[in-house]
Amino acid sequence: MDEVFRALADPNRRRLLDTLNLRDGQTLGELCAVVEMTRQSVSKHLAVLEAAGLVTTVRHGRHKLHHLDTQPIDALFDRWIRQYHRPRPEPPPSTARRPMPEPDPDAFVYPIYIRTTPERLWQAITGPEFSRRHMGHALISTWQKGAAYTWIDGDVEIADVDQVVVDVDPYRRLSLVFPVSVPSMTGGADPTEVERAARSSRSHLSFDIEPAGEQVELTVAHDGFGADRVVREAISRVWPRKLSDLKSGLEQTR
Repeated sequence: MDEVFRALADPNRRRLLDTLNLRDGQTLGELCAVVEMTRQSVSKHLAVLEAAGLVTTVRHGRHKLHHLDTQPIDALFDRWIRQYHRPRPEPPPSTARRPMPEPDPDAFVYPIYIRTTPERLWQAITGPEFSRRHMGHALISTWQKGAAYTWIDGDVEIADVDQVVVDVDPYRRLSLVFPVSVPSMTGGADPTEVERAARSSRSHLSFDIEPAGEQVELTVAHDGFGADRVVREAISRVWPRKLSDLKSGLEQTR
């Protein structure tokens, strides 16, 4: 814990964490451009953050991507800050909600309430270390609208030029073009159905995050399956388990 305090004591290191919190999975060059420091300085600060467990790295092709890991901060909060915390009065709920598109009758929609914050939930969905540990997959991207992303499924990396981020609003909404076929989500199906899934049209996946008092409402919507419902039937079996594991992981590390 002392290493975490020392790492957070430097304002430049806090800027790096803030930058990764806003857009996770950045290269050294991208971080240098944002914080306006030399590569040598940023590398030294990242080494301190990594030693404190606040930053992890993942190799993606020729690039090394840096990811925020909030667990040491969560532990610090539980050990030192929670006892001094005084709840603030909550503002009146807003009556204005984002307009929702016309529902797809074949869509898989699954709401779940999690005792966490929108920031921690966003990090859990987009941060590869947490999602790999608790949901069995990892997503790697720059998390910018139109950017490609890679779905890591065990030892399999799934990437394609059409597999992109459709919409991104940090801590509120993430929408993706879903991979054609994800082995762990169709692995229990008949081999013929798995082959059909690999030839099916691309579907769409979205995560909508809404504060709900001391909890957060996460709504996962998966739609656009077309006439072939193999993927629809497969994901409807797997997403509830993944989201249950996500909820357990977040609430156990509060």
